[in-house]
Amino acid sequence: MVKSQDIVILLVCMWLSSCLCQTSSPQHDQLKFRLAGYPRKHNEGRVEVFYNGEWGSICDDDFTLSNAHVLCRHLGFVEALSWSHSAKYGAGTGKIWLDNVMCSGSEKSIEKCLSRGWGNSDCTHEEDAGVVCKDERLPGFLDSNIIETKVRLKGGARAGEGRVEVLIGSEWGTVCDDLWNLLSASVVCRELGFGTAKEALTGARMGQGMGPIYMNEVQCLGDEKSLRKCPHKSITAKDCKHMEDVSVKCNIPYMGFEKAIRLTGGRTQLEGRVELLAPNASLLGQWGLICGDGWTSREAMVACRQLGLGYASSGLSETWYWDSSNVTEMVMSGVKCRGDEMTLSDCQHHRVVSCKRAGPQFAAGIICSESASDMVLNAPLVERSVYIEDRPLHLLYCAAEENCLSKSAVGANWPYGHRRLLRFSSEIHNVGRADFRPRLGRHSWVWHECHRHYHSMDIFTNYDLLDLNGTKVADGHKASFCLEDTECHEGILKQYECANFGEQGITVGCWDTYRHDIDCQWIDITDVKPGNYILQVIINPNFEVAESDFTNNAMRCNCKYDGNRVWLHKCHLGKSQL
Repeated sequence: MVKSQDIVILLVCMWLSSCLCQTSSPQHDQLKFRLAGYPRKHNEGRVEVFYNGEWGSICDDDFTLSNAHVLCRHLGFVEALSWSHSAKYGAGTGKIWLDNVMCSGSEKSIEKCLSRGWGNSDCTHEEDAGVVCKDERLPGFLDSNIIETKVRLKGGARAGEGRVEVLIGSEWGTVCDDLWNLLSASVVCRELGFGTAKEALTGARMGQGMGPIYMNEVQCLGDEKSLRKCPHKSITAKDCKHMEDVSVKCNIPYMGFEKAIRLTGGRTQLEGRVELLAPNASLLGQWGLICGDGWTSREAMVACRQLGLGYASSGLSETWYWDSSNVTEMVMSGVKCRGDEMTLSDCQHHRVVSCKRAGPQFAAGIICSESASDMVLNAPLVERSVYIEDRPLHLLYCAAEENCLSKSAVGANWPYGHRRLLRFSSEIHNVGRADFRPRLGRHSWVWHECHRHYHSMDIFTNYDLLDLNGTKVADGHKASFCLEDTECHEGILKQYECANFGEQGITVGCWDTYRHDIDCQWIDITDVKPGNYILQVIINPNFEVAESDFTNNAMRCNCKYDGNRVWLHKCHLGKSQL
């Protein structure tokens, strides 16, 4: 029950807008906090607080680093690094719950800080405050106050666009496109912290999803707080297929990121040598090159995104593009990106430029594309197909040649004895918008006499067995025996076949199946003791081929091994600990 003195304080604060006071929230309405907006990371963004059944923001008037410390602790971080004003992460919507907040920094709750009181503000959302928290979690903090959205966008080349996916329980699913329109798309965009939608796309324009299709005939009025609040039908498998998955393009603030980067010397506007405006003060305003050492498709993904040119097709560590700009000085080196950053300056890089190979020909380059593949493993198939085989050594000569056995196999008493193998089938789907093709052309493929086929990639998939601390205890790998269309969805024709030195690849809407009974489709666990483990499978582990989404390339399962049998359960996409 709300205490009478709290009501008096509230009334006084609302009457005297200049008054600063401590304001308690109703006991039955626990405060919740989240970070929202664009562009942001998991530890930074616009601060939003859930009060009285509604999300709202905090005004930047009188905001200090002490306020940010209190808010970051609410969010489960140890402290704040900085704060931002003037809606750096975009303007919020709805209420502005707090204004003129003044904390000492030691308060355990924002309620204990001075303010005008809940909902009493003279600000607009152009004054929304944001924080950057130190990326270190409070010991024992439970994520109950970090409200993760139940909607996400996947497969888009740019921020604020992608296939709409909804979380129900612990499984993500898609939305069918019947009656899909701008009003419904705008609800999704606002829920994710963007503005209204500029396009509502149908027909799996951002790639086909996997798993269930949860919603159909969504008919939002446009003012709903969440897509799940909109009228819709729950559907059965026969009503919709993934070729009808919806996607959106949201209106996002113009950030001008492309002004600090350009391409030169390419044959088209989608390729060339990457040049940056020098980030250091001594060369401010001058264009320079990026050292190609360690440059991969992940760094190229960020460069293409910053340029607004879609996905990366290739990241080039050496470029012989025509030198039309006469720029020769390196201004950035040691670039290492996760792949989801908005700009190259957001990636790790050397503070002082250090490049092993001098000269413009060793500068980083990119080839961008408007579409990309997206490889996803069928996790349930792995779970239900797993078994153990004690395979005689005389049947493993080819596998030994291909380095598919553990190191101890070298000292085995060939051809007598056996190796214990953890075997399973894998089915790898291309749910993107472009065919998955080997990075190397046919002239670079390697013939393997033992299995009588060409390998088009050094490593296509890694198979690892980890202990519960994440330490690898056994591993395997899948060289690209051949990439081909084993099966396709209805209406899609197979294009790639390995026979007779055929073209290799996986067509959009098709999948390549590696059966449990072929060589190297295993992990050699001969030396592994019984116990509980984690089975991890990672597709395209070296990022040799660019994809629209690398976050769904890994699968993990709980694995129990009793010395004779093996069980897998809770197989799911993603690397998070089980």
